[in-house]
Amino acid sequence: MTITSVETDYDNLTVTLIAHFDNPIDQVWELWSDPRKLELWWGPPGYPASVQKHDLRAGGEVTYSMTGPDGEQHRGIWRVASVDPPTSLQFTDAFADSHHAPLADAPTSNIAVRLVERDGGTRMELHMTFETREDMQQIVDTGTVDGLKHAINQMDSLLAP
Repeated sequence: MTITSVETDYDNLTVTLIAHFDNPIDQVWELWSDPRKLELWWGPPGYPASVQKHDLRAGGEVTYSMTGPDGEQHRGIWRVASVDPPTSLQFTDAFADSHHAPLADAPTSNIAVRLVERDGGTRMELHMTFETREDMQQIVDTGTVDGLKHAINQMDSLLAP
């Protein structure tokens, strides 16, 4: 299993996920920077993702949808705050409507991804922060954090030789 730790900290309104890969940093970065590769892991098993827009630069947007086992659509949008390939990416992730506009009444999370070379491989740190405890609890209750863990575990097979 790739994930080495997941910490949910309600006092600081954060979820921190740490994963280690045996692959070079550039290969791990490609899983974020290539929309076709992102589609292969961003949705948890049973919820394949489709990326409609992938403008991975500061001020850019990434729009995506996931299709559930019963055909239901879940949409989201990233508003990219900063990118420093191949080591970091920061964005706000929001649930979205069918036109990929953020849902006004849904919680958002700020996500910071940091990739660090480690022992010939890569350490990935993913930090989610929330504005309120209620937002954080709603994200946890919807299964988003568990879904993210399952999604990230799919990265191993994509990085396999």
